[in-house]
Amino acid sequence: MAKRSLVSVVDDDESVRESLPDLLREFGFEAKAFASAEEFLASGYLEQTRCLILDIAMPGMSGQDLQEELTRRRQKIPIVFITATGDETVRPLVLERGAVECLFKPFSEKALLGALNAALSVA
Repeated sequence: MAKRSLVSVVDDDESVRESLPDLLREFGFEAKAFASAEEFLASGYLEQTRCLILDIAMPGMSGQDLQEELTRRRQKIPIVFITATGDETVRPLVLERGAVECLFKPFSEKALLGALNAALSVA
């Protein structure tokens, strides 16, 4: 049996942490959810994560802060940002810094799967 790719979800919204991993498993991925960037960094799943679904606005370390920290650590994990903010200026910024995609909540399953496939093709 082929090993499934681990997709880690980092979002402070509990409903996202509960529902998104279930959807990812339906897509055929292994999934882990974390309430904060700090929790993800301390988890021991950094090396195993093949794609990171990352909320932009979180208390403490933001999604963009985590993106910068991963770059500093030379961890090349493809990132798909998700955000509830309607600020369109954030998308080009995170893409310029290396994110694969930035989806605005609520996003479709098709959009998410497309972003995951794009992320895993560069991994």
